[in-house]
Amino acid sequence: MRLSRYFLPVLKEDPKEAQIVSHRLMLRAGMIKQQAAGIYSWLPLGYKVLRRIERIVHEEQQRAGHIPLLMPTLQPADLWRESGRYDAYGEEMLRITDRHKRDMLFGPTNEEMITDIFRSHVNSYKDLPLTLYHIQWKFRDEIRPRFGVMRGREFLMKDGYNFDLTKDDALHAYNRHLVSYLRSYERMGLQAIPMRADGGPIGGDYTHEFLVLADTGESEVFYDSEITDLKFGDRDIDYDDHTQCQAVLEEFTSRYARTDETHDAALFDQIPEARRRVARGIEVGQIFYFGTKYSEAMGATVVTPDGSRVPVHMGSHGIGVSRLLGAIIEASHDDKGIVWPEGVTPFHVGIVNLKQGDASTDSACEALYKELRASGFDPLYDDRDERAGAKFATMDLIGLPWRITVGPRGLANNKVELTSRKTGVSEELAPQEAVERLKAIYAPVFASDNG
Repeated sequence: MRLSRYFLPVLKEDPKEAQIVSHRLMLRAGMIKQQAAGIYSWLPLGYKVLRRIERIVHEEQQRAGHIPLLMPTLQPADLWRESGRYDAYGEEMLRITDRHKRDMLFGPTNEEMITDIFRSHVNSYKDLPLTLYHIQWKFRDEIRPRFGVMRGREFLMKDGYNFDLTKDDALHAYNRHLVSYLRSYERMGLQAIPMRADGGPIGGDYTHEFLVLADTGESEVFYDSEITDLKFGDRDIDYDDHTQCQAVLEEFTSRYARTDETHDAALFDQIPEARRRVARGIEVGQIFYFGTKYSEAMGATVVTPDGSRVPVHMGSHGIGVSRLLGAIIEASHDDKGIVWPEGVTPFHVGIVNLKQGDASTDSACEALYKELRASGFDPLYDDRDERAGAKFATMDLIGLPWRITVGPRGLANNKVELTSRKTGVSEELAPQEAVERLKAIYAPVFASDNG
């Protein structure tokens, strides 16, 4: 994309309404525009990152054997009355009445609707196990929406639901989701720590939240510092292997890590003092096993091998897709702007032309732009007739991981400058060498994108 043809309404000053870093930088970088309290339009740059995060979630869910579908945002209230949650959920649920005086709601989650789909089409244990998921806009009427996309009223969420014959099978689905989430977050450049949590209005005896450590986190968290040394890496997991998934779960949950809601001071004090940590965390996902809570209430049963009929065991599993974008910025920024990890960056590399209109620099930039695109990259070419300082400031603000700077002085020696946004380190290379270096850097990202 040529910046002269792109819609990137950056701001020079910090917006007064922004209280935390991610909100401030998203507004300044032209990623979002507030339309109402807690409700945002996603402008092109923000939308690109949102779609990159969504793609990773889709890929990892399907890698784990989960099947995508799409449910509506508006739900009939009668389904929630069947489960008993319509009155219990609280004022965060936006309740409405249509022109036929039918009670409806803007879905905050989809346990009831997915259970209705299941009971309408699945009758036998032979169709199990089954996990269905979707990525869909949700609405929760927060009393005080704040912090931009971190605590908005409208948000994009992945929610998945497993249906299994037995509790053991459902707990394997739980473990499988935990593993797939760990892989998803690492691909986004995040370390999200699974922590024992409270089931809340969804319910369930087994539940873990995934939290990213950040000073602006809404939760106080207590953990053993050893957990931050764990990496999922490129290990090849067979999601159908119960033992393998259980081993990963044990590895990542055996050390103490809890939110303030479930914190046990006595257990925490058993950790060596040098490893005890108290910090803030941003919730970016949660997994639940809640057994037959919804299937019994709504008649979601299957015929077993002996001919009897039993309610299925269920769980639900959510990832805050739009919230993740804010969490990544909170975890990866500096005083100049955003620092995107390679896996979610809106553009892989920025090209800065230091002397727009000069025949040699224009030609070299065009050649680099075409070569990068032909090699599978999505570059952003700053071809504006602007001073160099303004171009550098824009690139730093929007946070692309790599920048190629092209100017007459360097080209006289057949050199361009390749700069890392994260470290600030620059290297002078021939143009083709810069392309080859970027290919090597992005090879793991492109390999993950291709499954």
